[in-house]
Amino acid sequence: MALTLQDVGRIAHLARLALSEDEQAQMLEQLNGFFAIVERMRAVDTTGVEPLYTPLSAVQDVVLRLREDVVTETDQREAHQRSAPAVEDGLYLVPKVIE
Repeated sequence: MALTLQDVGRIAHLARLALSEDEQAQMLEQLNGFFAIVERMRAVDTTGVEPLYTPLSAVQDVVLRLREDVVTETDQREAHQRSAPAVEDGLYLVPKVIE
């Protein structure tokens, strides 16, 4: 996917950027270079390759240190809602702002 100077001008307009002709030409080169890298990456066959959750897992065994899923804090809802102007059944009440 190669961009043109008109594409760069439109992108600059949408981004509210004022680019000179030289800057547009430089941006065109940079964007097309970026898209060339993306196309090269798309060409790589990744069939059967498992996604990595961390780059380190490609070179060494990584063990995730997960904590137990247990409650560690007490319920403080009442304490937090004491300063609220209006509360009902544990919910904050707010004034209606949309008709």
